[in-house]
Amino acid sequence: MRGELAAPTTATMPAAVDIAQGEQLYGDFCAACHGANLEGQPDWRSPGPDGILPAPPHDETGHTWHHPDSVLFDYTKLGGKEALAKEGVEFDSTMPGFGAQLSDAEIWNIIAYIKSTWPERQRTAQAERSAAAGR
Repeated sequence: MRGELAAPTTATMPAAVDIAQGEQLYGDFCAACHGANLEGQPDWRSPGPDGILPAPPHDETGHTWHHPDSVLFDYTKLGGKEALAKEGVEFDSTMPGFGAQLSDAEIWNIIAYIKSTWPERQRTAQAERSAAAGR
């Protein structure tokens, strides 16, 4: 079933992921804001007139790889504002939560696809951060 409505999880990425499905889902759900080539929106480091930051890139030039898997998962499932509130951070984000549209496995597949595009240095650094976070 798509869109599990179970409580949010911060489980680790499953051993078996479907990167091809993740790429397709990324195109369907993420590319409109984060770019077809994971490039993000222009001037993503500068708040727009509304004070909100544009969608960042998910390639190696962005900060996605700076976050452990658990944060990436929660951000995707819950949305930016709710995921950061869960961490005790108040932040206005336009990133919607996709927990009602995507299953946990589909979210992990998208994350796996994004990670598969990074150079070895970023993959290694991000894996170390995920291990240090314990999830």
